[in-house]
Formats: sequence, C-alpha cells, structure tokens
Amino acid sequence: MNIEVVLTETDPKLGKRGEIVKVSSGYAQNFLFPHKKAVPATPANRAAAEAQKARQSKQDAEALAAARETAVKISASALVIEMMAGESDKLYGAVTNQDVAASLAGRGIRVDRRDIHLEEPIRRLGDHSVTLKLHPEVTATLQIKVIAKK
Repeated sequence: MNIEVVLTETDPKLGKRGEIVKVSSGYAQNFLFPHKKAVPATPANRAAAEAQKARQSKQDAEALAAARETAVKISASALVIEMMAGESDKLYGAVTNQDVAASLAGRGIRVDRRDIHLEEPIRRLGDHSVTLKLHPEVTATLQIKVIAKK
C-alpha cells in the first residue's frame, strides 16, 4: 500500500524538499518518519510545504539577482595586484584565489574564494583572465593585471 508524504529533506532518489511523493507505507513508517526525512501529507503539512516552496523561490530569485549585480560589478572592473617578481617576470610565490578574493573585498565586492576558478595559481606578471561562478546560472570574467612590486 502506498501513502503520500511531504519530504522534509532533499533526497536524490525521491525528490526535493517540500515535494509530495508516494512511497510504500513500510518505507515511510520504518525509515522516512523515524529519520525525519518526511512527514505524512496531511492538509496542514501540505500547506506548510507550499509556504516553504514560496519562501524558497523568493530567496532563490533574490540570490540570482544579487549574483547578477555582482557579476556586472566584477566584469566592469579590472584588478591590479602587486607581487614581488624576479627575473623573466616570474613571481616569488603566486597569486591564488584567496588573493583575488582579498583584492575584491578591498573594493567592496564580497566573493567566496571557492567561487573563483583559477586553472592554476598565477605565477607570471601580466594580464590574466579569471572566471568566477557566482551562482549556478551566473558566471563572470575578471581581468587581473599582475605587476611587480617596487
């Protein structure tokens, strides 16, 4: 016998949080309910799930708008990073995603360092392009000029 449940957690096999799915009653009683992964699909729980979906979609839309705004700021500006350099324009050390995030923060643009994708740390002077993945739907390209510190 199958029953309907409202998922309280996202499960790759069943669905996303807040969805109403049909599962066997034994699976629901013995696994989903004790582990608090689902609740019975009563009218009150259905209404709560719908309200949660509405809040989540609003938050997702706000996050997308903020990411697009940040992408415009990033694409419109170029960073200049000063590093100690030796012969043949080779750096002592390297410019990492942490350095890029700190330079952006100095300009008032907050970006998580894990969102900055460098193929490998920058080890030479000159112009470089860096990709930032700000949101699953938004990426930005940042131009970085690495110059020698005097």
